[in-house]
Amino acid sequence: MRPHVEVIQENDYVWHAAELAGGEGRASERRLSVDEEDGSSSLRVDFHTAWGRGPGAHHADTEYYVLEGSMSYGGREIGKGGYVHAPKGVTVEAMTFAEGTRILHYREFGDAGFDRLDDVRAPVPGSVAGRGEVIVLDSDAMTWDAVPNPGPMPGLFIKYLHVDPETGFYTRLVHAQQGWTDHRLAHHPCYEEAYTVQGHMEYNFGTLDLGTYFFRPARVKHGHFTSMEGGATWLLRSDGELFNWYTQNEWVRWGGEAVNWGPEGRMRYSQSSHDLGVGTPARSAQDLRDLRASVEFQRSQGEPDDDFVQHGHGTDTSITAIAKALDAARLQGGHGPDWGSHAPTLEHPDERSDGHAHNWGRGRSWKQGDPVPAPILSSLPVRSRSAGRWAGDGM
Repeated sequence: MRPHVEVIQENDYVWHAAELAGGEGRASERRLSVDEEDGSSSLRVDFHTAWGRGPGAHHADTEYYVLEGSMSYGGREIGKGGYVHAPKGVTVEAMTFAEGTRILHYREFGDAGFDRLDDVRAPVPGSVAGRGEVIVLDSDAMTWDAVPNPGPMPGLFIKYLHVDPETGFYTRLVHAQQGWTDHRLAHHPCYEEAYTVQGHMEYNFGTLDLGTYFFRPARVKHGHFTSMEGGATWLLRSDGELFNWYTQNEWVRWGGEAVNWGPEGRMRYSQSSHDLGVGTPARSAQDLRDLRASVEFQRSQGEPDDDFVQHGHGTDTSITAIAKALDAARLQGGHGPDWGSHAPTLEHPDERSDGHAHNWGRGRSWKQGDPVPAPILSSLPVRSRSAGRWAGDGM
């Protein structure tokens, strides 16, 4: 499984010689995210010279998206917004990239291997024989469609680039218009990754703007999104159908007996997300108005919703929850309270028995009526050396 990467500016990554087997030309890559178990990778690639490769077959499901410049596939020229999806083991035609072209390059379920073929009609080696067909698109020429389930507010649009009918894996461009917001946190049964290709959005882990990237394993909570002036657009990928399980006005509290640490010699015994909000740069007044507008929209649709409270403000609900639990224990004569759930019901039934039982962050199929898996909480800070930002009010 790939590690959790919660918003990094691509300029903070080092360049490597691009791993593009069987091609001629010179290119460099930034490794945004890599799975060292199966070779899956998300890469930013720059071509320093013209680059080309003849027909053959990839060892992984492979995608190319042109950020700037041009490419050709089978003699068809595509500029900015060009997209190619080549399934693992399926024969592809000759491909070239012009000098100076910048792309996003993805490999899934396999390594960078490529078997050259002298003739596109020749059989693919059986060891990598695959299914499906090559997809070639000019995404800039496609029209935006309204997202079927936009969350708490309208204003979210999508272009579907690739959808696998068997696994549910899909790649899409998503645009959130200015002022689109979601005041809740969400987690999903699948992984979610995105590269920002346009615009600016703020959320609880930092700033999403041009060149920022995240890879979020299944079930990691995230949210409090607000798109700023001009909206924001991402190339977004998931390894299964994306369901939203929401949490609102969330908090995390931890504790322990400090021994040899603490600011100015003082011990700090616990911290919550509300503590994290104190002293950090507050969201702008417009941002807060947008977040509260999403609450009002939900209510107008007849959905239950609570007021949005920025971290570090108002009553610390974690303390209230602890007090209620203690009161319940005392009222029951010291017996443990009923916490309202049985731990196994919060897990996918396969999690205790399948080959990935050790790995919470692996996506698993889910359908309506299944138990909602427990979330994975994260408080990764967001720091960008290149942009000089430190942001995020935690969870």
